[in-house]
Amino acid sequence: MKLLKNQLNERDDMKSWYPKNGRVILHVDMNSFYASVEIADNPQLKGKPLAIAGNPDERKGIVVTSSYEARSKGVKTTMSLWEAKKHCPQLIVKRPNFDRYREVSNQIFRILEDYTPYVEPVSIDEAFLDITDSYDLGNPLDIANAIQQHLANDLHLPCSIGIAPNKFLAKMASDMKKPNGITILRKRDVSSKLWPLPIEEMYGIGSKTAEKLKKYQIETIEDLVETDTVLLKGLLGVNGERLKTRALGEDPRPVDPESASSFKSIGSSQTFPVDVSDYEQLVGQLRVLSESVEKRLHRKSAVGDAIQLTIRYSDRKTITRRMRLNQYVEKAADILFYSEQLLEEHWNADPVRLLGITVQNAVKKEDITYQIDLFHYLDEPN
Repeated sequence: MKLLKNQLNERDDMKSWYPKNGRVILHVDMNSFYASVEIADNPQLKGKPLAIAGNPDERKGIVVTSSYEARSKGVKTTMSLWEAKKHCPQLIVKRPNFDRYREVSNQIFRILEDYTPYVEPVSIDEAFLDITDSYDLGNPLDIANAIQQHLANDLHLPCSIGIAPNKFLAKMASDMKKPNGITILRKRDVSSKLWPLPIEEMYGIGSKTAEKLKKYQIETIEDLVETDTVLLKGLLGVNGERLKTRALGEDPRPVDPESASSFKSIGSSQTFPVDVSDYEQLVGQLRVLSESVEKRLHRKSAVGDAIQLTIRYSDRKTITRRMRLNQYVEKAADILFYSEQLLEEHWNADPVRLLGITVQNAVKKEDITYQIDLFHYLDEPN
């Protein structure tokens, strides 16, 4: 009885570290992920300047990512390989191994799910976790330390973790100490820690948006906060008001584990009012669907490397056929090209009631940085 009472007291002590009405959100961000995976697989690379590039040929190669040792020498993402080697003649260059990176990514998310069922993958190497109800595992800092050690011990990978009351602040916090940092960002600290930062460092603001804001002397996050909301809406639409709300430290978005599965496949389908048996009419519908999928990919800033075609016949029999590609696609013309190949190969000429196209293995463009154009670029003759 005494042991049970002590356990309950310890549990209550841990709960005291958690807000009564608020949330505790972690943002886990793997450091220099592709390079770190290569180093974990080949420890001889540890401590050496390493770059991942689509083509090791100096004339064509573009740096996708690099180790912190390479970055300290001036190597930057998107830099041409020949320029990177001017900064760092000892640079070691490896081609990306996306299948391996996906495999490790899945292992990372399985580890994170040991700490809470509320894990929302944001990309191949980062995730939000809602640990509000995980007080049995310790206080938030204990849990962050445990996750960091777990990933280091099992996968030999470093990460940075942000701890905050919402997703936006957790993401901003994880960026503050890299590599291997843990940062707590409370709402009361927003004005001192967040507002002095340059506007381009705010999560959700890309280079084009930053450029537009700077034309109106909005140079820092504090400038954004002090700008009239009507002006921001005029400049950026509803996103302007949303960004100002975020900058004030507010973000009600829940951590949604389901968003990952909905993101990995992005598609569109159409049920016909009457059965269709004409091939050209079916291809015309594929064109419409491809354009719809392109728009959805664009909204999510995503690309994918597999196409799935769904055909439902008039007798309601449904088939799905999938094609794995050797490149990432995002354009309607490419999606249509591969979808039509699947239609030619698998349609049995029976009347069709529904057609659907899905781009699978979808990832954020930033996670395969500059690879999309690179695939075409590498095909060019020397």
